[in-house]
Amino acid sequence: MGLVVYAPASTANVSVGFDSLGAALAPIDGSLLGDRIFVEVMSSGDVLIENTGPFADKLPADPKKNILYDCYFAFRDLLDKVHQRELSPCRMVLEKNLPVGTGLGSSACSVVAALEALNALCDYPFDKDQMLTLMGELEGQISGSVHYDNVAPCYLGGMQLMVQDGGVISQAIPHFEDWYWVLAYPGTAISTSAARSILPAQYRRQDTLAFGRNLASFVHASYSKQPELAAAVLKDVIAEPYRSQLIPRFDEVKDYVSRSGALGCGISGSGPTVFIVTPVLEQAQRISRWMEENFLQNDQGFCHICKIDPEGTRVTGNSL
Repeated sequence: MGLVVYAPASTANVSVGFDSLGAALAPIDGSLLGDRIFVEVMSSGDVLIENTGPFADKLPADPKKNILYDCYFAFRDLLDKVHQRELSPCRMVLEKNLPVGTGLGSSACSVVAALEALNALCDYPFDKDQMLTLMGELEGQISGSVHYDNVAPCYLGGMQLMVQDGGVISQAIPHFEDWYWVLAYPGTAISTSAARSILPAQYRRQDTLAFGRNLASFVHASYSKQPELAAAVLKDVIAEPYRSQLIPRFDEVKDYVSRSGALGCGISGSGPTVFIVTPVLEQAQRISRWMEENFLQNDQGFCHICKIDPEGTRVTGNSL
């Protein structure tokens, strides 16, 4: 008997919180925007890795180069070290529903789903803090550095503020439940390393002060339920001025969104996915149609109208 774990897509930074904020997202039409992992115990042999799903062809053909392979052995080693337990050989099937290099936490989805599937299969020997630490380490192997702004919301759900101090990695903050998040992926890819290399090594004092004010104001507005204030400070002074040049037609999108009356617009994670926020469903639908006609560049692109996913990663059944 096996089990299936689903991990949702996430948007990191949320414009206002570079490397500090992230949110899990779910399409309102119920479609899957995230990865699923099936795992089952085998009677003998080594770990068996398989890929399926619409974006399986984007993954390495060699199972040993698949992140699930690393997840299995990292979990096995930790289980042995902490609990002196052996991990049985497993068959793991990745249903890859999220393309790579989207800015929607594709690698985080795979890592989080795989590790949570193994944890569930072993009857949860590790708590959420232990799991989050391990997830960050594994995702960091792909992105080049450990940061939790995709991993934490993907795993825990909701809007997460990265603390990373005092023994706390992240904590949930309130989110505006009536906000719709239009996600538009143009169909092209941007690597996280390329998106980071384009950023300056140093920032002007006024930019760092603006970043601190905006993030503090956004968190305060989230707790005090002031959507107008939250929308007003939903600005990216750290990454967007530089990463926008990597995204064709981004300036046109910003201009259209400004004229549409939506609350805000920004780059999801490292891009090229763009998000637009509005509390009006009809407006979200109009924006989604415009993005489909004017922003998507090929048949790999997509638009989804989402809400924040409060659940995060969860067991969803026993078969794909």
